[in-house]
Amino acid sequence: MQKFEAGVAPYSKRYLELGYEPEETELLIAFRITPRTGTSIEEAASAVAAESSVGTWTEVELGNEAKYNRFKARVYRIEGDIVHISYPLILFEKDSIPNILSSVVGNVFGFKAVSALRIEDMKIPLPLVNSFSGPKFGIAGVRKILGVKDRPMTGSTAKPKLGNSPKEHAYIAYNTLRGGIDTVKDDENLNSQSWSNFYKRADETLKAVNKAEKETGESKGWWANVTAGDTEEMLRRCNYIAKKGGKFVMIDYLTVGFAATASLRKRAGELGLALHCHRAMHAVIDRQPNHGVEFKVLAKWARLTGVDHLHTGTGVGKLEGEFQDLKDRCNLLRMNYTPKAGGLYFDQPWGKLKTVVPVASGGLHPGHVWKVYETYGNDAFFLFGGGTHGHPGGSYAGAKAVRAAVEAAADGVGPDEAMKESKELRQAIDLWGTVKF
Repeated sequence: MQKFEAGVAPYSKRYLELGYEPEETELLIAFRITPRTGTSIEEAASAVAAESSVGTWTEVELGNEAKYNRFKARVYRIEGDIVHISYPLILFEKDSIPNILSSVVGNVFGFKAVSALRIEDMKIPLPLVNSFSGPKFGIAGVRKILGVKDRPMTGSTAKPKLGNSPKEHAYIAYNTLRGGIDTVKDDENLNSQSWSNFYKRADETLKAVNKAEKETGESKGWWANVTAGDTEEMLRRCNYIAKKGGKFVMIDYLTVGFAATASLRKRAGELGLALHCHRAMHAVIDRQPNHGVEFKVLAKWARLTGVDHLHTGTGVGKLEGEFQDLKDRCNLLRMNYTPKAGGLYFDQPWGKLKTVVPVASGGLHPGHVWKVYETYGNDAFFLFGGGTHGHPGGSYAGAKAVRAAVEAAADGVGPDEAMKESKELRQAIDLWGTVKF
């Protein structure tokens, strides 16, 4: 049998169907394919379609070919290095991101036929979308929890993010919340270390939340990072937060995996807790332009799994991200139907699934607020770490500066006018106004 230099047998006759019109119920993927030297893009694309459906490295007698045609993927369009492949709905288990990934990611990213492979977009068909739970609360529900209506919601990560005892962590949280920020959070790598046992941290921090609520007359929250080494422990931590009167739990969804996140979403929903999603490890998957998975696809999977808010970048802070790309990410999370636009290759229906609050985070300080507001608008969390706690007046003053900036931006008031009304904001901008990343 003939072999290509890449070491795969020819699949194109069976899986290459250029001009095929996919059905509305099919899952569609736009792959960016860089074929290995000596392999045409048609051959590489056909190999990807075969391996991610019913094919393998060699021809196998199908017997009833009509039957197996119901299961095969089809390469239906090639535009430069972008290859469009359709997958029949029958291939996929309902309500399972792991099954989707095992099917369409599986082995193909290590294929000899390709030197690089990237999922640029994925359209999940409506019947499959509606098999997922999606977010419990969505934007409207999270706003109701916090009682915030006409401005972006705010959050802050305690800094230094590691090394604080439970009491020290709670003290930082208290000063931040009474200064005007709506929520505080653990950082992605604060779990249950020897110097900050999760349960002790929960006891102390939730006391601080309650105290700040009584003093301010506002609803406050703590995103308790329940990420752990096994799912059972994550569920125990989730149960504890609910028992102690917490409103939120947090998960590092990529490091724990989609199945664990789905289990936590189910338990959190039963307990009435909103689920915050940190994207730790995402850049390992999405940063390279020709290999991996585009972040917008990771965001789609997070919405299906059912997180209530998701970190999406800022465009102005310490992390990568272009402004238009950030707007496209927000559209995926906040719209009931996301049309093909910008970097998206497909329209995406969201069916019965609720929306997700995008979280702007990563190197923000109060002077950034106006630019971030241009990108995100009102329906978002603006999250500040060092940009709160590094303030010359400490966490309380830093929180006051954030609140002043966010309210001003939402009211259409510029930074110069806002600084006249808030000395804390003026101090923050004097300190950080020239910071460039």
